Amino acid sequence: MRGIILAALLATAVPAAAWAEPADVAASVAATTSRTEANIKLDEGRKPAELLSFLGLEKGMRVLDMFGANQYWAEIMAPAVGPDGFVVVWQPNQFLNDKRKATFAEFAGRQKNVLLINSPFEQPSIGVGAYDFILMNLDYHDVYWESAERKISRMEPDAWLQRLYAAAKPGAVVGIIDHIATPGGDTRAVVEKVHRIDPAVVKADFLRAGFVLEGESDLLKNPADDHSINVFDEKVRGKTDRFIFKFRKPQ
Repeated sequence: MRGIILAALLATAVPAAAWAEPADVAASVAATTSRTEANIKLDEGRKPAELLSFLGLEKGMRVLDMFGANQYWAEIMAPAVGPDGFVVVWQPNQFLNDKRKATFAEFAGRQKNVLLINSPFEQPSIGVGAYDFILMNLDYHDVYWESAERKISRMEPDAWLQRLYAAAKPGAVVGIIDHIATPGGDTRAVVEKVHRIDPAVVKADFLRAGFVLEGESDLLKNPADDHSINVFDEKVRGKTDRFIFKFRKPQ
């Protein structure tokens, strides 16, 4: 059923030439009555209006929100892309439960241009040539993570990124935000210890996958973060030093 709905959304979305108007992200952020209180509290540390402006979100875009079942970005992007656009949220099975599904279903009942899909973390089933805009916020490092407790098996980033590359339309933007790790060391060990990643590793992974780096932003820089603390430590939680990369799939 989800596949049928997704196919229908793709068939009815407007062509790329039709969206040349920036999405009104600021208005979506300000519409607090349509957003959850928990998500509103995250705005100060995430700067969503400035971030999505930098990445170039447009009205009418077909958007893939990776790991987005908490609705944070969907609450903002779905109204901003308007009725001619839509937001598909992908969540790994390992990070999804019945309560989160029910909460998202209630949200989708109000916001008609959103859809939640899921598949195993190691095999993201996200379509082919489907999206104009893909966002991954604070989660790419987990492709280097494995956890028996969470049933997350070892993944190969190159193979994982092949699926992301295939899902993007030619010319699509891919925005990657993540916690900065100190350069050097074994990436998997660093992720296991502090849930951070060296920006140079991410850049190399995406370039190797075929994406082009179009821009970088210091919007979420925090010089006070020394990169050695686990991101879930209350000293830095929500205030980590983060990089922002804007990649594009070549036409």
